[in-house]
Amino acid sequence: LSLLSPNSSLLPVLQKDPSEALVIAVTTRAIFNLEEEHKLYLEKGKEEYTRHQQANQDKPLPPGTAFAFVQAVQYVNKKILESNPAEKDLFDILVLSNNSPESGIRIINSAKHYGLEISKFCFVSDEDSTQYLKSHRVKLFLSADRTDVCNALRRGVSSALIFQQEVQAPSTPLRVVFDGDAVLFSDETDQVFRERGLEGALQYERAMEAVPMGEGPLKAFAMHLGKMRKKFSQEKSPIRTYLVTARSGRDMGIRAIKTLREWGLAIDEAFFMDGAPKGPILSQIQPHIFFDDGLHNIQGAQDMGVPSAWVP
Repeated sequence: LSLLSPNSSLLPVLQKDPSEALVIAVTTRAIFNLEEEHKLYLEKGKEEYTRHQQANQDKPLPPGTAFAFVQAVQYVNKKILESNPAEKDLFDILVLSNNSPESGIRIINSAKHYGLEISKFCFVSDEDSTQYLKSHRVKLFLSADRTDVCNALRRGVSSALIFQQEVQAPSTPLRVVFDGDAVLFSDETDQVFRERGLEGALQYERAMEAVPMGEGPLKAFAMHLGKMRKKFSQEKSPIRTYLVTARSGRDMGIRAIKTLREWGLAIDEAFFMDGAPKGPILSQIQPHIFFDDGLHNIQGAQDMGVPSAWVP
């Protein structure tokens, strides 16, 4: 079945071992487009929203920004199991929702309609749903709500804010783009830049060229992706990873490459943009998700129709 084929709900969902799987939690507004329903909730309240969801429980929700990412993750699982049916190092998607159980039927039916390989749904009404992330061993949390993201970060869970937008579903393989500083790497050089300006940051990088950078908030996620990628040859891998950074390759690129080498993290392609806009190269890559800490870069990516997630 094509990844975009609906109505493949009769396919069984393979249960994952959370101690070995890469668990990713997504909220309902990240995976589906619930903007009209969210507006109804804000304007008319929870009861009217719940009535609307119950009345439309058999009407599938349109895909949201993270939808294509979830489908591509599902494709990776398929390829891994084709290679080794006993493999347990798989993606496991968990839907975390502030919907009440009464209004959650539409969410489940929508996932089934699109044949999404999801069986874990948490409906926790108006409670802070992020309190359940660690008990599910979540390694990455994607939400369209800024409060969710801040709460998850306070709980020590890597998290990013999804911006709702119209997304053209890219083809496989799974393509993930990381920014460098404050995303894949720590923000140490950004701090030097803020304190001492560009020349100070360049001097710092030259002095520290042989010293690996600290870990950024998405390093652990990137490392697990890299481990999955190593199960395949580069030509046959269902995963491709990219570094697209504002760093200058001439002045700051060597340290970044040496850091990746020290971590044992192979990146398929790296682009050192020297402050140039990232949108055009992202449009060429067509990633399923782009992580950046700069809102101006997120806006540039959105303008190109690239699914984007802000890492605060």
